[in-house]
Amino acid sequence: MRPLAVAVALLAAAAAAAALPPVVKIGAVFTQDQKDSSTELAFKYAVYRINKDKHLLPKTTLKYDIKYVPKDDSFHASKKACQQVRFGVQAVFGPSDPLLGAHIHSICDALDIPHLEARLDLDTEYKEFSINLYPSQSLLNNAFQDVMAFLNWTRVAIVYEEDYGLIKLRELVRAPTNRDVEIHLRQADPDNYRSVLKEIKSKEIHNLVVDTKPEHMHHFLRGILQLQMNDYKYHYLFTTFDIETFDLEDFKYNFVNMTAFRIVDAEDVGVKEILKDMERFQPVGHSILNRSNIIQAEPALMYDSVYVFAIGLQTLDQSHTLRLSNVSCEEEVPWDGGLSLINYINSVELKGLSGPIEFKEGRRIQFKLDLLKLKQHALVKVGEWSPGSGVNITDRAAFFDPGTMNVTLVVITILEIPYVMMHYGKNYTGNDRFYGFCVDLLERIARDVGFDYILDLVPDRKYGAQDPITGEWNGMVLHLMKHKADLAVGSMTINYARESVIDFTKPFMNLGISILFKVPTSAPTRLFSFMNPLAVEIWLYVLAAYVLVSITMFVVARFSPYEWHNPHPCDTENDLIENQFSLANSFWFTIGTLMQQGSDLNPKATSTRIVGGIWWFFTLIIISSYTANLAAFLTVERMITPIENAEDLAGQTDISYGTLDSGSTMTFFRDSMIETYKKMWRFMENKKPSVFVSTYEEGIQRVLEGNYAFLMESTMLDYIVQRDCNLTQIGGLLDSKGYGIATPMGSPWRDKISLAILELQEKGEIQILYDKWWKNPGDTCTRTEKGKESKANALGVDNIGGVFVVLLCGLAIAVIVAIFEFCYNSKRNTQSELRATPAPHQSLCAEMAEELCFALRCRGSRQRPALKRQCSKCAPAASGAPYVPAVLDLPPANGLRSHRGSLGVPIELPLHLQHRHSHAHNHNHGHVHSHSHGHHAADYDPP
Repeated sequence: MRPLAVAVALLAAAAAAAALPPVVKIGAVFTQDQKDSSTELAFKYAVYRINKDKHLLPKTTLKYDIKYVPKDDSFHASKKACQQVRFGVQAVFGPSDPLLGAHIHSICDALDIPHLEARLDLDTEYKEFSINLYPSQSLLNNAFQDVMAFLNWTRVAIVYEEDYGLIKLRELVRAPTNRDVEIHLRQADPDNYRSVLKEIKSKEIHNLVVDTKPEHMHHFLRGILQLQMNDYKYHYLFTTFDIETFDLEDFKYNFVNMTAFRIVDAEDVGVKEILKDMERFQPVGHSILNRSNIIQAEPALMYDSVYVFAIGLQTLDQSHTLRLSNVSCEEEVPWDGGLSLINYINSVELKGLSGPIEFKEGRRIQFKLDLLKLKQHALVKVGEWSPGSGVNITDRAAFFDPGTMNVTLVVITILEIPYVMMHYGKNYTGNDRFYGFCVDLLERIARDVGFDYILDLVPDRKYGAQDPITGEWNGMVLHLMKHKADLAVGSMTINYARESVIDFTKPFMNLGISILFKVPTSAPTRLFSFMNPLAVEIWLYVLAAYVLVSITMFVVARFSPYEWHNPHPCDTENDLIENQFSLANSFWFTIGTLMQQGSDLNPKATSTRIVGGIWWFFTLIIISSYTANLAAFLTVERMITPIENAEDLAGQTDISYGTLDSGSTMTFFRDSMIETYKKMWRFMENKKPSVFVSTYEEGIQRVLEGNYAFLMESTMLDYIVQRDCNLTQIGGLLDSKGYGIATPMGSPWRDKISLAILELQEKGEIQILYDKWWKNPGDTCTRTEKGKESKANALGVDNIGGVFVVLLCGLAIAVIVAIFEFCYNSKRNTQSELRATPAPHQSLCAEMAEELCFALRCRGSRQRPALKRQCSKCAPAASGAPYVPAVLDLPPANGLRSHRGSLGVPIELPLHLQHRHSHAHNHNHGHVHSHSHGHHAADYDPP
């Protein structure tokens, strides 16, 4: 038993001697800008995962010491490394900076401490204690040369950023296979990216090899967009392994050729498991993976370098004893266990995050690069490259020029008459389901430009508007922004908001916003419509002027001595004078001239002539204005239109009005700075129920129902008005804009489609399509507009019937006045006869009957029998003498002279009547005169 116990003890001692120490210290040096970066987190996660794995190092725990140094500060980096050496580290990781890495390696090489790196090293000399997981630059250059040869590049521009970039890519210039390739070298930085790209564009170089820092990549991509070097003619080959981590949304759907290699195959099952577990490990506020859950190359290489060290320890544990280091920078005594450890690490072979790993003299000689190509929806793997087999392209079609291949574009649209309409039925599938103006236009453009298309509807049936609160877009604009479609075709308006997130072609149709309203009803015809040419107040003013001028004429004629004259100028002894402008005659003169008929009264004095002349001028203007305006009022049909323009619409609240929801018209009113349109927007926004409609059909139906105005684009309004005679356009255009075909930002198809649209416009094909869909005689309605055949409509009773009413009323009044005068005169005659003779006399009724019988006799002469009555101042007349009314006024003639009648009014009597009248007069006053005349009363025949 004793020899057995001794043997067991010896075996245990040997095992203890060969075992790894319970704690192995490692150091890591990071620059200060890498603090809490994905590279540091990947290093910590690798240590955590190794310590957790009991199969890799079951009895050993890794303990790390991290130092942060300023960038490009080799002095402090050296001091930090020496501190870690005193701490007793068995290996040093990092840093990634080439200058600092060289200083740290010099210390590790002097002290025989393994130095594991994951950086680009351009030094081709062998480094004994260095293990670099970054692929050799000479091998990477071979990979780039193979891709350039496959693409058959003949003119290439190499754009590099840092000075060592030229050294890194110099083998591309010196390669024997590139002797026939024209290469242009340009150094650039974020300040002059645009100028360098502009120079390359001016030289028509379409193939570029780009070597920039990852943090500056977005500046370079922005320069490509600004110079519009983002179409299929250009091809960019990036040297970075992290192209998947950049935002390429602006380039995905534009057929921009972007190619790069990646070293981490995120599609590998093992890699996915590690990344998933790594995502759970990352602390709050920090991340190892980017927003796409893809790890960058540097953190992945750092993770693999820790695992390479751990596997090296595991291999060393099987045959050697790892002694703890007891070295320092001051004594410069190498670690005696470092050489064995570096040899075991150099012999490690494994598959890590960066693919297969194998080393030769500290440099990585085995790895696999995936070749990525930007396609419409994402970066896709199109091939592989490895040091032994070269490039292997699995998807050769991905590199074809889209200008020479059958490209199928995804086109979205929205149903809108007559732009896009749909056939419903089993016989229609695919693009055949759609027809309309825009469908015909798209077909011609696709034929000219050279592409196929798949036409489909946008799900939410909206053109696209931005939410003012969240800023999110909807409709076709959102689909283009997310690159779910290549084109958007329809009645889509070009505006500032949309142009800021998507691109538009040249407009294929110009239009503006107008008002759709129901056709107004005709104004009811009034009986007295002939009075419409003048306002009511004008009629009142004319009446007042008529009265004023008449009274003025009467007063002025009374005062003027030139209006008084002798009625018998031949009778010089007559002192009787008269004035023709009595009050009645003054009113008659004024009304006669107002009616353009005149009268037998003529003013003689200057003052009365001035009054008459001014009144004639006044009547000239009034009658001319009335006549001119009467034609418009009686021959043109008057319509009751409650609104005439947008100002009328904004100034009332009885008629509701609205627009299409989430359309450019709504955006126009929402963003307008014009006060009228701002007021309209406030009304539409606050109106309940909502005045916005989801489709044009709904808005048209609300207009037909009445009391609603629809604000819509003029082209659609023109189409609807020509097909529905119950609708009309109110006012003119509120703005001016155009329809265009929308594309994603930076699309290469925009310019080609714009050129095709301009060509179609010059040929008149767009106008032909417009006439086809807008002015088809089979679809338009026939408007029965009055007055088309003649310039003026015939006037009916409804228009001028009031004139006849006025005439009848005037005649009726005249008859009534005549009756009144008849009655009044009969009564006065009866009273005169009663005063003259006390004998029995006729009653009033008998007098009126006798007068009426004479007046109604249809036959008779100009004479009438004298009434047997006497005046108190008149002598009895001879038998058979005619009756002469007291107020009779006959013109003077030969053998006549003036005398005054019983009422004191000058009258003219024949000489023999004058004699009888004088004799009777003298007899009544007690005087007797003897006269002899050769005439008898019966011989006088009054006119």
